[in-house]
Order: sequence, then structure tokens, then C-alpha cells
Amino acid sequence: MRAPVTGRPLEVAGITFDFGNTLVRVDRAGIRAVVRATAAALANRGAIADTSAFLAAWVAERDRQFRIQVPRLLEVDLTERVGHVLGALRGARVPTNDDQAWDDAATDGLVDPEEIRFAVDTYSDGFVATMPALPEADLTLRAVRAAGYRLGILSNWPLARTIDRYVEAHGWNELLTAVVVSQRVGRIKPHPAIFGAAATALGLPPDRLLHIGDDWAADVVGANRAGWRAGYLRGHQGDTPLPTSARDASVTADLELDSLAELLPHLGAGASST
Repeated sequence: MRAPVTGRPLEVAGITFDFGNTLVRVDRAGIRAVVRATAAALANRGAIADTSAFLAAWVAERDRQFRIQVPRLLEVDLTERVGHVLGALRGARVPTNDDQAWDDAATDGLVDPEEIRFAVDTYSDGFVATMPALPEADLTLRAVRAAGYRLGILSNWPLARTIDRYVEAHGWNELLTAVVVSQRVGRIKPHPAIFGAAATALGLPPDRLLHIGDDWAADVVGANRAGWRAGYLRGHQGDTPLPTSARDASVTADLELDSLAELLPHLGAGASST
């Protein structure tokens, strides 16, 4: 664990940004709309009869996955979630507590893999099409990249291709050196493996990297313990379905922001362009 920088610009060469609620607003209303659109598409396909039941089963299984996997620093599986939700709607036994496992063999017999693929793609496409980037995200990425910093996204997310599609849709490909997502790495922040993967992808040592995010445990504690600089984006979680954590005194952030638009003046004179 390293000491924070106080009262002077951060001399780093690379910066990574969390995705949900740092670059992109992920609130309950928005996610609910994406899930409802997914349910409607499945209903039109004849895969489900009750969209409200699908939404309720989705929320229950999503929260169950988070309760089980997040403490283990493992990413949840979106494909598995869809299979369990469809299986539950078709009579599969739903575990009554977190110590019980799904009978995946029985569930597989009730669900066509093509249905799962369709649902996951529909959900992913709906997210990209409807979830808004934070107003300052694009301008901040472009300004910081123009100043010569290597940039990346470093995110916990159950479907990496959703972030890939979002980056492409918003024209961020040209700004980013790396997109590092927990689904690909197999571990979620604050596990050091995902920070290590990002450092390798950016080609920089930890002490030359700054990570910025809205979640204290995942982003600030994780970055600090990995030897990175840590930036905390305050007050950006709000009413979100994503896992969240409370601020504690275990580490200190090197930088605290109310908006990404405040970032550039806190950085050093610039960094060599990649």
C-alpha cells in the first residue's frame, strides 16, 4: 500500500476509468427498461408468456448472483442468469437459499441455447442503445487523451462485448489503449489480477497509473492495494442495481472528484503520447 499524493498534480502516464456510473449512468430505471425490452422480445418470439414474471425472476437471480459471487471476487455469468430465469419460468426448482445450487442439468433440458443467446444479445444491444454516457464522459476522455495520457476502461462487467459495443458506438476506440473487463480476466475489482491485466495492457508500471471509479472498495481500495494511484468519483452510485460499497478508512484516495470534468487540472504537465 502506498502513500497518497496530496497538494500537487498527479504525475502519471496512464489512466483507467470504471464503466458503470463513472462513464455511463447505470440506474435501476434504465436497467429495468432494458430488461423489460428483453422480456418483450422474448414474448414476441414465443419464449415467455409473462413479461412481469420474467422481470421479477431476473431481479431475484441477479441479486442472488451478486450475493454469492461478489464476496469471492468472481464475476457473475449473464448467460447463466438468463438460463436460470427461463428455467424458473418453465418449472425448474428455484434454490430457496444461497447455499443451494441450481440443478443445471434439469434447467438445460428446459431451455434452448439459442433462446439464451438471443436474450443476451437483445439485452446487450438494448443497453448500448439506451443507457446514456455521463455528459462529461466524452469530453473528459478526449481532453485527457489529447494531453498525451494512455487511457483504458477497467471494469467489472458480466458481458465484455457490451462494453466493446458501447465503446464503438460512442467513438471511443480511437481514445483507448485497452478495455479490460472482469468477464475476460475472471476476477473482479478489487482483486489484483484485474489491475495487473490492465497494467500489462497499457504497458505501464503500477506507480505510473491512475484508476478512477465510483465504488470505494472496487476502485479505490483495489487501485491502492495494486500500487496504483486511486481517484474517487463521489456521489455517482445513486439508485443503482450494481454492487456498491461504503467508504471506509482502510485507504486514502489520491484524488477525489465530484465530476470527471474536474480531472485534467489535477494531472501533471502531460504524458508522452502512445
